[in-house]
Amino acid sequence: MAATRKIALDAFGGDHCPFVEVEAAVLAARAGQEVILVGDRARLVPQLALLGISRFDGEDGITVHHASETITMEDTPSKVVRSKPDASMLVCFDLVRRGQAAAVVSAGNSGAMLACGLFRFGRLKGIDRPAIVSSFPRPKGGPCVLIDMGANVDCKPINLVQFAVMGAIFANTAHGKKPRVGVLSNGSEEGKGTDLTRAAHRLLSAHPSPAFTFHGYVEGKDFFKDTVDVIVTDGFTGNVALKVMEGTASGIVGFLRAAVMKTARTKLGGLILRPAFRALGDQLDPDSYGGAPLLGVDGVAIICHGGAGPKALAGGIRLAADYAARDLTPALRAAIGDHRELFAAAKREDSPA
Repeated sequence: MAATRKIALDAFGGDHCPFVEVEAAVLAARAGQEVILVGDRARLVPQLALLGISRFDGEDGITVHHASETITMEDTPSKVVRSKPDASMLVCFDLVRRGQAAAVVSAGNSGAMLACGLFRFGRLKGIDRPAIVSSFPRPKGGPCVLIDMGANVDCKPINLVQFAVMGAIFANTAHGKKPRVGVLSNGSEEGKGTDLTRAAHRLLSAHPSPAFTFHGYVEGKDFFKDTVDVIVTDGFTGNVALKVMEGTASGIVGFLRAAVMKTARTKLGGLILRPAFRALGDQLDPDSYGGAPLLGVDGVAIICHGGAGPKALAGGIRLAADYAARDLTPALRAAIGDHRELFAAAKREDSPA
């Protein structure tokens, strides 16, 4: 693929498309990032003009690339790749594959993103299943990485150990340190968990990695502690955990607001603490974290929430450009070769006796 800094943005993926995507593209372009906005040109050009963009050929930082079809949340991911070849999401992947863009960003159907990644980019050789990864803030220790966040509901030991390796490489690329990796379980003792988590624990303990330090099990109470830097789990558990964290953060903000408004004295205290509350709100704001990379496919693809606002999508564009520039995919490819023995042992664990 040719070297390029341009990011392909699916203009018809999110809940409020294309207005949010157009504004996000403009925000990114004004910050110096080149964007290819993919979708129905007749709908995109007037929206861009309203925001002061008069050129659509890249001169103003934005290129409009026409795509006549869209993928909806009702579309079946496994079929849509063949049934809608000119869908905006799929065209984004094609642009990367042809070297015209460095990465894909979409707030569309996450299942379709997975399907497009598999059919257009292909799996990285040696990876059985791609996974969705994200980072969340902690009071100390910097961001923590959670993998998988929903791509794989049913997993085998090989999947969890591969998630551990990919999550570690992502953490090192994104946050610049050799990470500590833990497997999510219902207790810290080795005998806890399920057959799946016990097998993953046994494999990761028996095969030390040059890329990370294996901590062992972590529990739900460890998410916001400086215990590990990567938490590994299946996609069902990871997705539930993520949504519990989002709901808890929202609840805490609500409790604080109610407590501050209770009396004149607490209101005064709230005024004094307003800068601290604002900083906390910024830290807990999902829009601050952009999107979630799809790891294990041969290219950079960022999945954003369907309800993401312009700030979040612009953050996703920034992340995509950053991970492409930092050679995340080549780093993952190299790590697969470094962990052949671990992966071979995990496959033997999966095989019937």
